Amino acid sequence: MKYSFSILLILLSLFACKNEEVNDTPIERVKNLPIPKFNSASAYHFVAKQVEFGPRVPNTPAHQATKNWLVSQLKAHGAKVIEQDFIATAYTGEKLKSTNIIGQYNPAAKERILLAAHWDSRHITDNDPDESKRNLPVDAADDGASGVGVLLEIARHLKTLPDYMGVDIIFFDSEDHGTPTKGDTYCLGSQYWSKNFHVKNYKAKYGILLDMVGAKNAHFRMELYSMQYAKDVINKVWKLAEEMGRGNYFLNELGEAITDDHLFVNQIAGIPMIDIINQPKGSGQTFVKHWHTTNDTMENIDKQTLWTVGQVILAVIFNEAMGKL
Repeated sequence: MKYSFSILLILLSLFACKNEEVNDTPIERVKNLPIPKFNSASAYHFVAKQVEFGPRVPNTPAHQATKNWLVSQLKAHGAKVIEQDFIATAYTGEKLKSTNIIGQYNPAAKERILLAAHWDSRHITDNDPDESKRNLPVDAADDGASGVGVLLEIARHLKTLPDYMGVDIIFFDSEDHGTPTKGDTYCLGSQYWSKNFHVKNYKAKYGILLDMVGAKNAHFRMELYSMQYAKDVINKVWKLAEEMGRGNYFLNELGEAITDDHLFVNQIAGIPMIDIINQPKGSGQTFVKHWHTTNDTMENIDKQTLWTVGQVILAVIFNEAMGKL
């Protein structure tokens, strides 16, 4: 028995070495891969189109129509699309018909980057200065639609990636249906996805979340949870932004801790993910003035900000593909 066991161990060792050798085969990377030009007018159009549907509150016709449009856009841009339907329970007890929309590029590639934004709108404008308006839903041009618009424009360029580089775009649902008194009532879509990956044993090198990335003169400070869970990712993105001359947007200073989709991706899924989110500098408040108000409209969306964020993210993806980050 001892002799047979020893032979078994040797065979298992050889088999393991063989598998390890295959898995460690280095990628022959493209050395000079052109970084696409981000089109801010196109991104602006994608933001405006979402707002035209009306507030994308779960269980409403506008929500369903927007879902259908987003799926069609990702498919048109070459993605393999998965619609992850689920029922979320809001803090009020209401059952929310929800869908995480996942667009896969080069699904077979083992090296992957995750890009995300939330596509739903908040059901109430509870931060509006006019108390009589606080039960109205939010148009959510910035708080939701801006990140989705940037990612849709990025999606147009991902077909040019080499086949060894995979990107997953996730539009999380039911992010903004929470109550301020309990943080885990927000981000219901990312919590669900983090416990129920769209593919078995999903892995990504890291993730980048975009939230409120459309306002003029935005300030993207180093969000605190991002620094806690994904400091290396923050550093590489901010360094690249500085090299691109966008340091006036990507500020080299610590921001507040924001309960956002990235927190649950980090804590539950174990994927290091950062949050690129506008935190006004020196304003005395965590978020922009139009946050959760009736003023979160297209008037706040600035093409220059959309271009800055989109061009930096494209540079990150394509530099990763070339092995330069």
